[in-house]
This record gives sequence, C-alpha cells and structure tokens, in this order.
Amino acid sequence: MLGMAASTLRAWEDRYGVITPARSEGSQRLYSRDQVEQLRFIKAQLEQGASAADAHRLLAQELAAGRIPPAAADANVDGRHLVLLADRDPYAADLAEYFLRTEGYEVVTALDATQAKVQFGERSPQVVLLDLLISGGAGFRLLGEFVAAGSARVIAVSAIDSAEEAMRSGAAAFLRKPLEPLELVSTVRDLLGTSALARQSRRAAQPAP
Repeated sequence: MLGMAASTLRAWEDRYGVITPARSEGSQRLYSRDQVEQLRFIKAQLEQGASAADAHRLLAQELAAGRIPPAAADANVDGRHLVLLADRDPYAADLAEYFLRTEGYEVVTALDATQAKVQFGERSPQVVLLDLLISGGAGFRLLGEFVAAGSARVIAVSAIDSAEEAMRSGAAAFLRKPLEPLELVSTVRDLLGTSALARQSRRAAQPAP
C-alpha cells in the first residue's frame, strides 16, 4: 500500500518504537488504519528530506500533543470528493459507504444499473466503485459508458476474478469482493491524488525547470 519494504518497517519499529503494530497468533504484524496513516506521515517527511529519526521524532510529538499527523490531515485536502457506489448488495454498499464517509468523502449509492446511470449523469462523481455483477451483469456495459464519459475514475469490483478484463475495458483499478476497507480507502485516495504516494508520482512526472 505504501511502497515500503517490510524490513524497513521492522527496523523502524525496533529502533524508534513509535509505531508498534499488534501481532496475530502467527506473529504477523497487524497495522491499524491509524498506524497506516502514521506511516504515510513518516513517508511524507522522508520525501521532504527529513531523516528517519527526525520523522519519527516529529510523529511522536504530534501524537503526544493529540494532533492528527499532517499527512493524514492532508488526505482530503481538495474537499469532499464525490464517490458513486454502484453495488447490487445493499449491505456491501452500506459498509463501503461507512468507511468512505469516515474518511471525509461524499458518497451516493445506486443499487441497480438504471440508478447508477442516473446518479452518474446528475451528480458527476470523481470516482465510481462499480460492481460488475450489478443488474445481472450489466457492470461491464456501465464500465464502458463511464470510462467513455471521461469524467470519473472507475474502480471495478467483483466476487469473481475479472481483473484483466476490467482493466482492458478501462477500469482504473480492480478490487476483489469482499472489500478490505483499508485497501478500498487507499485505492480511492490514490486515484484522487490525495495520498502521499500519488503526490510523489505527480512530482516525479513534472519536467525539471
């Protein structure tokens, strides 16, 4: 998710002890959503030229003061982006909507292909989370229409592994159901350019003065 080597995260945990994830029964590290945001903050500081020690010291100061690390606070710097959830499963839609709203996104939901087309035309979302099996498999047709419109990035989702076909049809990303909340939020952020990783990619793509 962050483009960081596991060995680097282990070294930071051992050396600085600021971000200490829980452990599973198999001793695997389990990072919470807040800890992932803290790692985003660390990465942003490194990109700005800080040393790992200075980045962790600054993070510790922010946490001790009860403040949100700046990288996390910047996640929705552009305001309330609109996400259209087009999903045939109302429970899955409710769960995705909850996690996106907690991250500050505006969300509109459609439970069939007709609603999805209406909401897309009327609301002009920046991102569409599209269930490929909506309305008996109308998702691929909608995917083509939404991509052709050129106004939104489309994340295709399905319980069936349709990643290659979805990407060939123009999807910006593919997620397998059931959705993992942290992966969902991270994908939306990257597509909207609100993550540290996306900001780094944009800077790298800019021509040198």
